[in-house]
Amino acid sequence: MTKEQATDQQEAAKTPDSSSSGSPEEEQESRDRVAEMEEQDRRLKASMDKIKQKIVVLSGKGGVGKSTVTANLAIALASEDHGGKVGVLDADITGPSIPKMLGVRSHGLAMGPPGVFPALGPYNMKVMSMDYFLSSDEMPVIWRGPLKSMAIKQFLAEVVWGDLDFLVVDLPPGTGDEALTVMQSIPNIGGVVIVTIPSEVSQIVVKKAVTFTRKLGAPILGIIENMSGFVCPQCGAETNIFKTGGGRKIGEQLGVQFLGRVPLDARICDDSDQGTPFIMQHPDSLAAKAFLEIVRNIEKQIPRQPPNTKET
Repeated sequence: MTKEQATDQQEAAKTPDSSSSGSPEEEQESRDRVAEMEEQDRRLKASMDKIKQKIVVLSGKGGVGKSTVTANLAIALASEDHGGKVGVLDADITGPSIPKMLGVRSHGLAMGPPGVFPALGPYNMKVMSMDYFLSSDEMPVIWRGPLKSMAIKQFLAEVVWGDLDFLVVDLPPGTGDEALTVMQSIPNIGGVVIVTIPSEVSQIVVKKAVTFTRKLGAPILGIIENMSGFVCPQCGAETNIFKTGGGRKIGEQLGVQFLGRVPLDARICDDSDQGTPFIMQHPDSLAAKAFLEIVRNIEKQIPRQPPNTKET
């Protein structure tokens, strides 16, 4: 997808479909669209077959730090300790933020006969986001659900992801079109990670996210409790700003594994704004150690398998 294509899709969103007369030309156009969609599905499957594990990061509501968790989990998976070949798909079409957090907003995308080559981030991580197709920070993406779903499928099918150990997909909040498209389009999802904060409000919405995932038949790797306590950098005292224990409580209630808790650290916000992944900048912090422990818990459930492994 080029910036021009993105603009065309913006314009298409404004134009109602008037093809209702059923003329031969329109019927041929309809057949061509079907053939194009079938070809895209074939390319999507071929692309995803080269990726050993696909991990989807989901949250029931906004404001829980899901993209921050995604960025740092991806860094942890690609780090020297784990050495994985990692890709990150920012599937939040209207609010993309992964390139900023990983410090790769200025990296250009290359085009070639195979498709679009993603930007390269830390540890040669591959990154794709709608952010690369917007002409300015002020440009909104004013699309209805079908256009957002179309863009996500293009990112899955037409981006040259290559052979990866992990593809981490950052979804927008909620269980709407983007989440549904990702969950139904990616074959053999390795698992879903659900991010919450300890508050009761967030816990209520997490239950919906768990039910959504189960209805779609995807395995749930577990729940991460983000913003779980704040440790004062001066005195070391811990304050539970959003309470604590909500993630573990929900996990016990719903039979979902609790992957771990990530404490609040003011430097996480600073590093995200500066485009420096937190766990690279502060590897000895409690929060960085929490991310690494969560990754170890995830890898216990989805050991790396060769691509194209067939179930027997």
